[in-house]
Amino acid sequence: MNIPTNLKYTKDHEWVILDGEVATIGITDFAQSELGDIVYVEVETLDQTLDRDEVFGTVEAVKTVSDLFLPMSGEIVEFNEDLERTPEVVNSDPYGKGWMIKVKVSDLSQWEDLLDADAYASLIGA
Repeated sequence: MNIPTNLKYTKDHEWVILDGEVATIGITDFAQSELGDIVYVEVETLDQTLDRDEVFGTVEAVKTVSDLFLPMSGEIVEFNEDLERTPEVVNSDPYGKGWMIKVKVSDLSQWEDLLDADAYASLIGA
């Protein structure tokens, strides 16, 4: 299981990397493997400001649909539009080209509440 150490994680299997005030967010390798073949990613919250743990979108796989939860409060400023044409990239490259959204974070202290790679590995039993 691929768990990059430069990222932070949530109990809901999202990953986060912070660049100044902007967080890039996607789902983890574990999450995509549990979901199976991803066929659709929907984010209708672009340009909205949401609180941490609110649903920002959904990911649809062949066998299920799962909500996506925002790991840090802020305004959703970008959606990875490549996922509209090629949602399966979330399966093949969840930490790279499979990123989902970028958020202008409103409370940077929430970064400290996220799991590091070791804590996330323990959570999933890796």
